[in-house]
Amino acid sequence: MKNNGREAVMKYVFLATACVSVGAVILICIFMFANGVPAMVKIGFGKFLFGMKWKPELDLFGIFPMIMGSVAVTLGAILLGVPVGILTAVFLARFCPKGFHSALKSGVDLLAGIPSVVYGFFGLTAIVPLIGKIGGGSGTSILAASMVLAVMILPTIIGVSEAAIRAVPSGYYEGSLALGACKERSVFFAELPAARSGIVAGIILGVGRAIGETMAVIMVAGNQAVMPRGLFKGVRTLTANIVLEMGYASGLHREALIATAVVLFFFILIINLLFMHTKQHSD
Repeated sequence: MKNNGREAVMKYVFLATACVSVGAVILICIFMFANGVPAMVKIGFGKFLFGMKWKPELDLFGIFPMIMGSVAVTLGAILLGVPVGILTAVFLARFCPKGFHSALKSGVDLLAGIPSVVYGFFGLTAIVPLIGKIGGGSGTSILAASMVLAVMILPTIIGVSEAAIRAVPSGYYEGSLALGACKERSVFFAELPAARSGIVAGIILGVGRAIGETMAVIMVAGNQAVMPRGLFKGVRTLTANIVLEMGYASGLHREALIATAVVLFFFILIINLLFMHTKQHSD
């Protein structure tokens, strides 16, 4: 009876904690939509989402340059980070010596624990001057932000991809070897296709990390509210736009920044839905 009582109590404790988590998400959504959607209505959905000018002093609140800036920076991070992440995961899962695996894995895990401001400071002091010498200008640019974000998303991609590769049944690898394929071909043409869903899920999670990053991007992206004009030109992302101006914004300006957060929320929602769909497909 005592055990049954304890189980009943713990059941309600777990239920309460789950409800708190769900309730927090619901409250955040209510706050954002209650404050952001009216601003979109005042400004006009078309003018807000596809407007080309962000000038709060003139009541011009077009976030399309920031949307494209977020897309450009995230796409650059994917192009730079995904190949490195997948190849590192393959090395850790199938080619890394046992004595070296723990050290390399610890290094990858350490990347996940470094604060974003440290990444931004590294980008500002090391990457930005290098890009300035190569492409001219100040060096704060799409390329600088993409390089920093590419490093930041590596732990997510590597961790999920390695787990997906290790979860592939050994029969794929052994069957490929039995047919005469070498180790490399067996890994890349037998195991990787079988782990495709898990690897894609890791990439999607990495994209979510990249598109939601703020501090590091603010330090290296240039923060110019204009359409992307090239790899060596500065941009402003959605997250940077909110952080840079929320401290002094008021009235419609503040509501427009919250509406920007609503748009960012939809981006993250789409990414999470893609992740859930990929996970269900893999299961």
